[in-house]
Amino acid sequence: CLPGPQNMQDGEMEQDLPDASERFDTAPCALGFTTGRHYWEVEVGDKTAWDLGVAQESVSRKGVVTLSPQDGFWAVCLRNGWEYRACASQAELLSLSKRLQVVGTLFTEAMYPFFNPEMSYNGTNKSPLVIRPASVVYSSRDLEDITI
Repeated sequence: CLPGPQNMQDGEMEQDLPDASERFDTAPCALGFTTGRHYWEVEVGDKTAWDLGVAQESVSRKGVVTLSPQDGFWAVCLRNGWEYRACASQAELLSLSKRLQVVGTLFTEAMYPFFNPEMSYNGTNKSPLVIRPASVVYSSRDLEDITI
């Protein structure tokens, strides 16, 4: 569990890192791990693209990553600054009345929170995702008191 807010963003330079089985190799994605009931909020701010959700431990982290329940991911994504989609075998376009600033995720099973700030392109999409666990969002409240 994260002790406080964490920033995640594309560094715009590819790093030469060891090829570990738990590391994604084609996208700036990250998985956390937790069990039990958890709630996270992610500040997406002015980003033009991102993916957020939860994943099973067994998801493939090598090659092209397909965000769908069949592949172990339950996620939503933003593309082109305004296209929100629920990721499935066929991504479903979501109709939202205004641009999201914060996305919350609640889960009650052993899952891996999934974060992808997406790549920066020509100076756009540079802002970080700011990940805040419920202990930061609701410092004086119990998770059982949160209603979604």
